[in-house]
Amino acid sequence: MTAGAVVTALGLEQAALRGRLGSVPLGRTGMGPDRAARAVARLRERSAGLLMAGLGGGLAPEVRPGDVVVASEVVTGGRRLAVPSAPLLAGALSRCGLPVHLGPVASSPRLVGGAARAALAGGGALAVDMESGALATAPGRPCAVVRVIVDTAELPLWRPRTAARGLAALRTLRAAAPALRQWAEALGDREVLLASPRSFCAGVERAVDIVELALERYGPPVHVRRQVVHNAHVVRGLRDRGAVFVEEIDEVPEGGRVVLAAHGVAPAVRAEAEQRGLLVIDATCPLVAKVHAEVRRYAAAGDRVFLVGHRDHEEVQGTLGEAPQDVVVVEDLAQAAAVGAPDPGRVAYVTQTTLAVDEAEDVAALLRQRFPALRGPRTDDICFATSNRQAAVREVAACSDLVLVVGSGNSSNSRRLVEVAEREGTRAYLVDEAADVDLRWLAGARRIGITAGASAPPHLVDELVGCLAGLGTVTVHTVQVAEEDVVFTLPKEVS
Repeated sequence: MTAGAVVTALGLEQAALRGRLGSVPLGRTGMGPDRAARAVARLRERSAGLLMAGLGGGLAPEVRPGDVVVASEVVTGGRRLAVPSAPLLAGALSRCGLPVHLGPVASSPRLVGGAARAALAGGGALAVDMESGALATAPGRPCAVVRVIVDTAELPLWRPRTAARGLAALRTLRAAAPALRQWAEALGDREVLLASPRSFCAGVERAVDIVELALERYGPPVHVRRQVVHNAHVVRGLRDRGAVFVEEIDEVPEGGRVVLAAHGVAPAVRAEAEQRGLLVIDATCPLVAKVHAEVRRYAAAGDRVFLVGHRDHEEVQGTLGEAPQDVVVVEDLAQAAAVGAPDPGRVAYVTQTTLAVDEAEDVAALLRQRFPALRGPRTDDICFATSNRQAAVREVAACSDLVLVVGSGNSSNSRRLVEVAEREGTRAYLVDEAADVDLRWLAGARRIGITAGASAPPHLVDELVGCLAGLGTVTVHTVQVAEEDVVFTLPKEVS
């Protein structure tokens, strides 16, 4: 059985793709649902899955001629049939530089126009065709549908320029060929290993709860300085509910309400907020606040404090602000080997809470070697959630062909998870959502490890697993290294 096949309805569509799919078989069904049903019944027995590609009609106003529509579901005969792998395919097409829409495709037994077209659009479909219903209703094989738009309600088929639009659409279909091939080659049954713990930690849950409760208690707008946690999906969701994200305190109207992000801030930020008469709601993670307290204690005792962390990270910037004259940021072993202190007998160190445990320990060990009097925190500064997630991904990576880490690019703890997996000798990638997964990564990968950074919502992992299930049967196992039951108290302003 081949990995997968691409099918078209028309000979012109087939010609546009011929020679561009490598070893992926290319078939033709003929036009209309009856011919498509007969062809699908024949082809699906020889293929691991079928991708229907070709031209279609646009329904939604935002869909224009030349755009590409990927079916998230096929609407046919009163049924709505999900196409789980659609976000992966849409992402691949976007990386080809094509204008892509993801949404329902209606499958009609005949060409539609006028009132019939408006009715389909009213049901939420983005595009219409005549063949995808036969594909979506055939059981037992993965499927996908890609339509390049030729006509719309404003530009119907029976217009003089339809031929020109059709030729342009065929060129777009040809340009989509690499993504179609990638989908077909990524098909296959898989085992998914879910690292546990993963996703939200106690500090992130607390920070998100604080913003949501502030919106409920005070109503919008509630201002938030910087990203409350480093995840684009979380920020977008809170913005939709009425949160207003600002870079600095001076952007908040006098007397307004402002939430300080989980990464912590320098004392100067708090002082400015007080001067402006703002109601401050502090969402700083208690474990970050612990590091701030350590810096204040060491600095008050006259120590030079080495802050092990990444200089451009907001947590480090906030910690540094506690005693800027006494704190030196140490980012790596090279800096640890070169850093000095006015009095080598009065030195201490703290660490950013989201570092890779092993790398942070290597830097701390070198500092201890160079400064025998070095003092350190009574308990590890790297938070338990970071340590647990790194331990879990290490276990998963050791027995996976590929590791996918769900998290935003500015999330330090998420990036560290990728690095931990790579140190186990396993390919690992950071993805903000399922659409970011490159289908080429999946070809030949039969055991995939999945985790998520501490700031990534759990539903993103569920969506990714669902997308993989759209490429073949998925068996899910959880690899658990620790239980987390910590809950941090809320500030009085929202409790």
